[in-house]
Amino acid sequence: MDAPCSREVLQACLRDLARVNRWFLAYRPVLEWLDGVSRHAPNGPLRILDVGCGYGDGLRCIERWARKRGVGVELSGLDLNPETIAIASEASPPESAIQWVAANVFDHEMLRPAHLIISSLFTHHLPDEDVVRFVRWMEGNAQLGWLVNDLSRAPVPYYLFRWFSRVAGLHPFVQHDGPVSFRRAFVPDDWKRLCTNAGLSRDDFEILGYKPARLCVRRRKH
Repeated sequence: MDAPCSREVLQACLRDLARVNRWFLAYRPVLEWLDGVSRHAPNGPLRILDVGCGYGDGLRCIERWARKRGVGVELSGLDLNPETIAIASEASPPESAIQWVAANVFDHEMLRPAHLIISSLFTHHLPDEDVVRFVRWMEGNAQLGWLVNDLSRAPVPYYLFRWFSRVAGLHPFVQHDGPVSFRRAFVPDDWKRLCTNAGLSRDDFEILGYKPARLCVRRRKH
C-alpha cells in the first residue's frame, strides 16, 4: 500500500484497515491515554494532531469520545498522501470538525503547537533514523505529550493475521501488507534504544503492550 495504486484500491484498503482496527480494539490505547490526560488539560479545547491518519477512523473515534464526555477538542489529521486525506474527509460525517492536511510531517509547520500528538500504525513504515527524528519532532511540537500506537513484532499475531485476513476476505493488499507490517514492527528494546537516541531519558516515556498485538509508547510532559 506504500506503492502507487488507484483511488478505488486505496479506498478499499483503507476501509478494510478501519474494519481491522475496530475488530481488534485498536483505538483502546489512545482513548485510555486521553481519559487520563484530559483530566489535567488546560482550559480550552485540546489540540490533538494525528500523524499518518490514514482513513481518519481513529480521529473520528476521538471526536465521538470527546462529544460523549463534553471535552472540547480541535482535531487535525496529517497524511503524506493527498488522496488519502480526500478519502478521510469524505468518510467523515457533515457535522465533523476535523481538519485534514496533506503534508510530510517533517515539513509541516503548525500555527500553534498541538497539546497532544498521536500516531497509529505509522512508525513501522519508517527507517530507524526517521523514527528517532519523528520522536524529536513530537517532543518539539507537543506541549502535553504524545503517543505512538503501533504493532508488536511477534510470531503468533503474524501467523494469526495471515489466516484471519484470508478468512475475513480482506483486500489482497491488506492480506499482503499486514504480515509485512508485523515483520517491520518493533519490540520494547527497540523503542528504548530509539527514544534514548532521540534524547529522552528512560523515565520520560512508557512502553505498554496491549492485546492483541499492540505496542505503545507514550509520553506525558506534565
